[in-house]
Amino acid sequence: MRGKRVAVLMAVIALVSGGSTADAIVGGTPARISDTPWVVAVTTTDGQLICGGALVAPDKVVTAAHCVTLKGVVGKNLRAPEQLRVVAGRTDLRLQSEGVEAAVASVWRHPEYREVVQGDDVAVLTLGRALPYRTIPLGEAGDEGVVLGYGRTAENAPPAMTLRKVTVPILSDQECEQKEPAFRPGPMLCAGRGGRDACTGDSGGPLVVRGRLAGVVSFGRGCARPDEPGVYTRLAHYRSALGF
Repeated sequence: MRGKRVAVLMAVIALVSGGSTADAIVGGTPARISDTPWVVAVTTTDGQLICGGALVAPDKVVTAAHCVTLKGVVGKNLRAPEQLRVVAGRTDLRLQSEGVEAAVASVWRHPEYREVVQGDDVAVLTLGRALPYRTIPLGEAGDEGVVLGYGRTAENAPPAMTLRKVTVPILSDQECEQKEPAFRPGPMLCAGRGGRDACTGDSGGPLVVRGRLAGVVSFGRGCARPDEPGVYTRLAHYRSALGF
């Protein structure tokens, strides 16, 4: 997620190079996968972190469309399923003895997606096998939510690679429109007023409200900058398209 214009550019570069895609958690605390077993990491086949995601069915992961998109590629720019892995049940991504890794059988990207600031930033990964972890249902936005991810803990820090979480206030559409010109009511929601945020490596990761998946990390201007919100895909808007 992140960095609005700058962060979006960094995310594009990371996607093309196969490195980190989104942002990590700033101003948060360590989280345990045992408490949130539906949180997953999306990686390359050699283990490089791309994005986060959430297990919404035993074989389905919701993430961001930009996480499965290769920028600057002529013709097909959808990342091939065989280039992806989903890591589940792992608090520390470096501990390969913990949790499981699953191949991706197919990738669905919202057909209207073009770039993050235009919205429709949602994708679904169908896994090659069902995973033995509790899933999370979709839900609505509220007054505050919890963001989880394995990404950076500051704009210039390396990815944490361990699961972290932070609670952020969810802003009204009116406040979001004032702070982010690209904001679109309905398809998007925004959260945070600085100090606490998602960061690079957290893209596609879950925004949880009252135990339900309300959004996925999409984009932002830097990480946790003063008075800067993060922008999320509002999943309630896409419920029929997702089919969950």
